[in-house]
Amino acid sequence: MNLFDLTGKKAIVTGANHGLGLSMAEGLCESGAEVVILGRSDEGEKTLTAKGHKAHSLICDLEVPIQRAEAFGRAIEIFEGSLDILVNNAGIQIRHSPEEFPIEEFDRVMEINMRAVFHLCQLAGRIMLEQKSGKIINIASLISFFGGKNIPAYAASKGAVAQLTKSMSNAWAKSGVCVNAIAPGYMATTMNTALMQDEVRSAEILTRIPAGRWGNPEDMKGICIFLSSSASDYLTGTVIPVDGGYMGY
Repeated sequence: MNLFDLTGKKAIVTGANHGLGLSMAEGLCESGAEVVILGRSDEGEKTLTAKGHKAHSLICDLEVPIQRAEAFGRAIEIFEGSLDILVNNAGIQIRHSPEEFPIEEFDRVMEINMRAVFHLCQLAGRIMLEQKSGKIINIASLISFFGGKNIPAYAASKGAVAQLTKSMSNAWAKSGVCVNAIAPGYMATTMNTALMQDEVRSAEILTRIPAGRWGNPEDMKGICIFLSSSASDYLTGTVIPVDGGYMGY
């Protein structure tokens, strides 16, 4: 038996039109899964189908509860009522000093990064509990472990994702539903463009990464496949750093 085979599995991935999300969605497809992408465009679907993968996109604004609920419902219709994997990848970053952070922008970060994660976990959990099986993967961050600078909303949201992951795992593990989180390190993506362009800060970060480089989207494929597959059936409630050794330095 191939423990990492996902043939026939049905997966929803949010925010998978580029970057880490697209790479994880591609990894799932490469292992045999059929994927529905929830996001603001169909770029991810075009990329994956051009490579021969079975992928669909449902365009929605994940910041709007009714839109994400409706998109989730349409995805389940595509999958004829079942769901094996949910990857909550979508997220945003807004930077201000804490004393200047506009409350409206704080609320927006929390809505997308935390409330949407809870909402989609809840919707997926209802199906997976009925099936008595399922894998939920939330995307946390190294900021789930420490506070960062001038990112109070992001830090609050990613801390919440880590704790939400543990709480849901505690509730659902006996029913065969595994809930875990991946905490990416410093990744070379558009979200970190400002950091990468800051020569001083970028050098400080790189010096602390034992692997000697920033991460890239492909570094997320293996861990996502592992947490989606039967190879991780006794792993739940964890927050796993994928950081080139940064947390251990």
